[in-house]
Amino acid sequence: MSDEPHREPGRDIPGERMEMPSGDPWTRLPSMAPAVPAKPEVTGGPLRGGPAAPPPGLVRAVPDPAAAGVAGPPGSVARTVAPSPLDPGASRDPHRIHRTLREEFPLTYDPLLRAWVLSRYADVAAALTDGRFTHGHRPGDPACARAHVDIDVDTEALRSVTERTAYVLARRIADRPQADLVADFCHWLPAGTVAAAVGVPYRDMMRLVRGRAAGALAGECGGQTAVREKALASFLGNVLSDPDQVAALRDAPAGLVGRAWTESLRRDPPVQIAVRRTNAEVPVSGGVVPAGASVALLIGSAGRDPERFREPDRFDPQRDDSGQLTYGGGFCPAVSLAGLEAEYALRALFTAMPRLRLADGFRPTAAGLITRAPRSLIVRPGG
Repeated sequence: MSDEPHREPGRDIPGERMEMPSGDPWTRLPSMAPAVPAKPEVTGGPLRGGPAAPPPGLVRAVPDPAAAGVAGPPGSVARTVAPSPLDPGASRDPHRIHRTLREEFPLTYDPLLRAWVLSRYADVAAALTDGRFTHGHRPGDPACARAHVDIDVDTEALRSVTERTAYVLARRIADRPQADLVADFCHWLPAGTVAAAVGVPYRDMMRLVRGRAAGALAGECGGQTAVREKALASFLGNVLSDPDQVAALRDAPAGLVGRAWTESLRRDPPVQIAVRRTNAEVPVSGGVVPAGASVALLIGSAGRDPERFREPDRFDPQRDDSGQLTYGGGFCPAVSLAGLEAEYALRALFTAMPRLRLADGFRPTAAGLITRAPRSLIVRPGG
């Protein structure tokens, strides 16, 4: 994962604006039954007997009731391309596409992503730590943890800095009739915490939301303030959208807040797609990923896999099948900071604004393809 700047809607990655080649695409796409792609023969280079690049897409043949009487007699077969996470409308509702991929195309090649796509929890979770998948970085993974062995992190000092920064930011908006927590709080807390931790005066914090202060604390991981910002926005949106959760978490112990944080990372991960590359053939639930291939891991899809989570679309901090794939389980200052920021964000906001609620008629709406979170959280600080 990387620290990605804000982008305009529909401009998350360059591939979004690619156009398919001219002509009839069906003449170039092999027919394939759902979830049973043929095992490719790999010779250390291009697929044997085929082009140097992977095939342009995997296709399935399915009965299409809508085609009856139009394209042919009842029960006629229509050919359907596996949906892409970059399809039109995916930014507004990726979950429908993810569901189709999990159920019918657990392994498929996406010409827009130019990568093989894995969408099931078991496959994505394995790929994030399997040594046959390379070229990736996730805070908390073993390689990350080893990089931080010699870093002397004073956890209590970080806790104090995070708490102070959160309260300063909360008090700045407490007297307003209306505020946007994304612009006025989430945008500043992750970078402000890091800046304060490395001794940047508060008066300079607002212009130091990216850059050397973040890197000085935790290198590549600490610099990922945009990821923590998006994760925090989704977390606050999930909590504030449910009055029962507001009541349960208002004065909750750190353990319960931590469970809610993990649950938000599962349901609405800030990074939706992580890219890896294989250095060997890898069997997965939908077939075999060839060696030397780019692979898109749909973290957003994996977190809502009903084979792993009950009622996966529901935000439930009390669930007994919890888990998340945004962060690994090893020590990393950035992972610790993210959890502290979530905890003290809630405490500071509810302390400074006991009647804090979403503005009338407002519901958080997430947007984004590679990274995803609400772009605004309009609240009434005074209730």
